[in-house]
Amino acid sequence: MRTLLKTALTLCAGAMLCLTPQTAALPGSAPAAHSTARSVHAADLTATAAADPAYKILVFSRTAGFRHSSIDEGVTALRDLGAANNFTVDATEDPGTFTTANLAQYRAVVFLSTTGDVLGPAQQTAFEQYLGTGGGYVGIHAAADTEYDWPFYEGLAGALFQSHPAIQPATVKVEDRAHDATAHLGPTWQRTDEWYNYRTNPRTTAHVLASLDESSYSGGSMSGDHPIAWCKDYAGGRAFYTGGGHTEQSYTDPAFRRHLLGGIRWAAGTTKADCRPETGYTPLFDGTGTTGWKQAGPGGFTLADGTLTSHGGLGLFWYGATEFTGDYSLKLDWKASGDDNSGVFVGFPSSDDPWSAVNNGYEIQIDATDAADRTTGAVYGFQSADLAARDGALNPPGEWNTYEIRVTGERLELFLNGRKINDFTNTDPARSLKQGHIGLQNHGDGDDVAFRNIRIKQTAPPSDTRSGEVKGVGGKCLDVDNAGTADGTEVQIWTCNATAAQRWTVAGDGSLRALGKCLDVSGGASADGTRIQLWTCNGTGAQKWAAQSDGTVRNPLSGKCLDASGGTWEDGTPVHLWTCHTGPNQKWTLP
Repeated sequence: MRTLLKTALTLCAGAMLCLTPQTAALPGSAPAAHSTARSVHAADLTATAAADPAYKILVFSRTAGFRHSSIDEGVTALRDLGAANNFTVDATEDPGTFTTANLAQYRAVVFLSTTGDVLGPAQQTAFEQYLGTGGGYVGIHAAADTEYDWPFYEGLAGALFQSHPAIQPATVKVEDRAHDATAHLGPTWQRTDEWYNYRTNPRTTAHVLASLDESSYSGGSMSGDHPIAWCKDYAGGRAFYTGGGHTEQSYTDPAFRRHLLGGIRWAAGTTKADCRPETGYTPLFDGTGTTGWKQAGPGGFTLADGTLTSHGGLGLFWYGATEFTGDYSLKLDWKASGDDNSGVFVGFPSSDDPWSAVNNGYEIQIDATDAADRTTGAVYGFQSADLAARDGALNPPGEWNTYEIRVTGERLELFLNGRKINDFTNTDPARSLKQGHIGLQNHGDGDDVAFRNIRIKQTAPPSDTRSGEVKGVGGKCLDVDNAGTADGTEVQIWTCNATAAQRWTVAGDGSLRALGKCLDVSGGASADGTRIQLWTCNGTGAQKWAAQSDGTVRNPLSGKCLDASGGTWEDGTPVHLWTCHTGPNQKWTLP
């Protein structure tokens, strides 16, 4: 059980600094307006990464079909990268190097624009064994135009070549800005290359890092979903592929070189990433704005270049547009610059007080050096991570990491860069994980932690539903005017009469439903007096309602309450949105 010290002078809880009550009550600062997105970060274009232990890679460039004139430039670029990043490059076109004993010395094998059948049966077997013992594969460009009759290789590469249009510029959409191969890039990347079409879409079996905007060039034939770089865990090893690299100019481009370096480092196991396939997630923060987010407490987050970076505190930047119920998977990318402190909160009620999240939810900690139950990967104060697994999955300060927080009922599982490091079950009804908000902590001055790409997927629908009358002031019932079902029908109070117009379902997704539609804040607005109506259910924050302990029913998106209008409350009095004040016309009894 968490120890929570409260005195007249200080409040200390979670991963938060001790603050005076006066300080904790200061208003939060809104995030700064985001800067214009850049294609590539100039400061990150250096090809040098963090110091890695020395290792060796094998670059294999045999061709049994078309031979790319850029192979020599590619070998030179890889040698340059090795010299700058502590790995040795052995380059060969001899398939005889593919023996079990010889391959064992290499942390990764690069297929540099290979074409056709380049390995014999014995060599294929040796390479399969190499992957099975944890080896790494990097495929560059025509590596996808290789070994069409070897099923293992097709799975390893992720997809095989089908066709290509003429060399031309195109817009690359960077889908993952945490992987070491793409973290240096902006949300888009303008490049000129020969853009392959593939026989299959690798998205269902690999984690897509970048894709092509087919509207930005001519000749794309993958129906608008066109992956161009990806990674995957495969047959016991790691596989990275990039479709770039046809032209000689590619290998003198610092951004493309850094892209290759990141793929090599990941395939060699020196940096970690979540390379599991990912589909079906909805963005909560995609780098373009912070709609739906609120700051509670002092400090805040600065939005620049698609990244939220904490400053000051103690505060919480929380997503108020939706209170999540049912089972879900929350993913986000984070980076600490040093020994910094932050955390991700889940399962807390709507509140403008950051301590509400501490006292009613759970914090997934980010802090490199605290005690075992308060360090990175811990459920703060309740359960340490598997520290050996955590240490094996964690990237060092200055590099990006990915959390998956998976909530199933009262079970919370935590994955770091794709590896499970914590499995916790809540037993405290006051901290139920079945319903609540998510938020990011800004811990205090000097604790600067950055976040990107916050997304969520409902993995099982909410199941906690109950139905009946919603009773308000004077014992009257919440009523749909004339039992109408048209969008925009007025909602009012009326003498209870047990009709369908007064039968409401409190759904597990936070909505209130009657006659097959939802109680809705008109236009998702927040002004006092905003009309409350019946509307087709759409899952937006305008249709989320949360019963409070004081008897009010709050719309988390606006932070305001369901209110019976006026000062006298007769049959037909409409309800509207109003600042919460706990008067009798804001008291409701739900089923």
